[in-house]
Amino acid sequence: WASQLKTSAVVQAGGLNVHHDTPENTEDTPFDFTDENYEKIEKILRKFPTNYKSSAVIPVLDLAQRQCDGWLPLAAMNKVAKILEMPPMRVYEVATFYTMFNREKVGRLNVQVCTTTPCMVRGAYDILRTIEKHLGIKVGGDTADGIFHLMEAECLGACVNAPMVQINDHFYEDLTPESIIAVLDKLRKGEQPAIGPQNGRKGCVGIEGKTTLLSEPPGPYCRDLTAGPPPEPKK
Repeated sequence: WASQLKTSAVVQAGGLNVHHDTPENTEDTPFDFTDENYEKIEKILRKFPTNYKSSAVIPVLDLAQRQCDGWLPLAAMNKVAKILEMPPMRVYEVATFYTMFNREKVGRLNVQVCTTTPCMVRGAYDILRTIEKHLGIKVGGDTADGIFHLMEAECLGACVNAPMVQINDHFYEDLTPESIIAVLDKLRKGEQPAIGPQNGRKGCVGIEGKTTLLSEPPGPYCRDLTAGPPPEPKK
């Protein structure tokens, strides 16, 4: 029976969970939050009990990543750990688990192409190949000018407007190869393209237009919150 046992290679995502020092990314690389971001951290911490500072780790890591133009150096994660009074390893665990955190320097505009099933059947890979050809990079790469980074993403929750991409904080939906090129060209020139559907659709209204809720719904209405307490029942 032993001859029937088989082994398989160990799959490791070394690029995702192992830190390698680079000249710009060591634990000694200077990092500190700006005064403005320290004020934002104070506001975030007020949302949580004082003995649960660690609950703020995701929004504070997000602040650090935004301050560093889209990536999280080791020194920034260590600063977050110090502020939130957490072991650094617990911060690393969060930063390596969520794909929205980039622990290596990437282009300023992170182009995330959704290739999950609804987008895939609506032509997501045509969009991906168009982006690769237009920018001259492959998935995981950056343009030479440091503007764009390209990655595939799991479902981003805009399935009804597939295919779509997320670029930094904004969704661009109902894409065609032509419309994604137009979006990228505007961004490269420093312009802001229209956010959302690129085919004239309003929100996620279907091709027949709005077919329900054509008028203001009749209620129920919220009670008057400024009114006093109801009268006591008569005895």
